[in-house]
Amino acid sequence: MAGGKCLALIAHDQKKDDMADFARAHRDVLSRWKIVATGTTGGRVLDAAPDLNVTRLKSGPLGGDQQIGALISTGEVDALIFFVDPLTPMPHDVDVKALMRLAIVYDIPMALNHATAIKLLPTLEA
Repeated sequence: MAGGKCLALIAHDQKKDDMADFARAHRDVLSRWKIVATGTTGGRVLDAAPDLNVTRLKSGPLGGDQQIGALISTGEVDALIFFVDPLTPMPHDVDVKALMRLAIVYDIPMALNHATAIKLLPTLEA
């Protein structure tokens, strides 16, 4: 993924509608970024905002979280918005924690809910 800034978008099942709404509402800012997203989340974002530049990876439980983690570790992802559902148990919770750990280790901006993503938006506009 050469050139330009890259944003990763991920949403747990119960948060996919929120992510689609977020993408639709903020498509002007998001349109300035290359976006990578886990499979289903990416599909929902494209349905909501088909003009965005979204590359869909595998579904999170099938390796998509790890694919995004690899992109973070190679410096190809510059920011992460991950709408987490804290009330639903995740069978791939270990992958989710590893992804968040990589975002922290590589010191990239990370929003885990809608309110923080809104605060992150001005930095994405720069």
